[in-house]
Amino acid sequence: MRNIIFFGLFTMVFILSSCSVLQQTSEIKNFARCDFRLESISNLRMAGVNIQNKNSMSDLGFMEIAKITAAVASNSLPVHFDLDVLARNPNSAMAAMNKLDWILLIDDIEMTRGVLIERIEIQPNSYTAFPVAMNFDLMKALSGKSGDALLNFIFNLTGSGGKPARVKLKAKPTIMVGSTALEYPGYITIKQDF
Repeated sequence: MRNIIFFGLFTMVFILSSCSVLQQTSEIKNFARCDFRLESISNLRMAGVNIQNKNSMSDLGFMEIAKITAAVASNSLPVHFDLDVLARNPNSAMAAMNKLDWILLIDDIEMTRGVLIERIEIQPNSYTAFPVAMNFDLMKALSGKSGDALLNFIFNLTGSGGKPARVKLKAKPTIMVGSTALEYPGYITIKQDF
């Protein structure tokens, strides 16, 4: 009798885990079939100074300019912002991922790489937006450029410069299937001109 109960429980657990594996595999396939767009850049800071809605250095105060100048003098210009990604799931089933490896390119120059460890779910036939936090040293990424070129680059990123920055995010989603990480083969390129 115990063997029958044990076998029944084992069979039930096996069937439930198989269904879960199939569902998770389906979720990452659906995620790869989603449409993605870079929606916006928000919380843009350079050397700790908020430059989100600034058009040029003349829009900054004396202390803000001093902070940026000090950073440049120390051969470092840290840039932080959130890259807001909009995803549309055209599928009839949920799309999801647990982790996103990404590469940020601006004007075809690799700025930084990182990982977003967060479960993102996109319901069938709907939209979901999620932020990806970016942190990099602009002086290292654009080594050899003048201070003016670095500032113009940043103001182009805000959309206030004369030439819009071309921003791309290469993304590789991963989903957990049981205790195993299942990576999408290759990268999905997400882009939008700002």
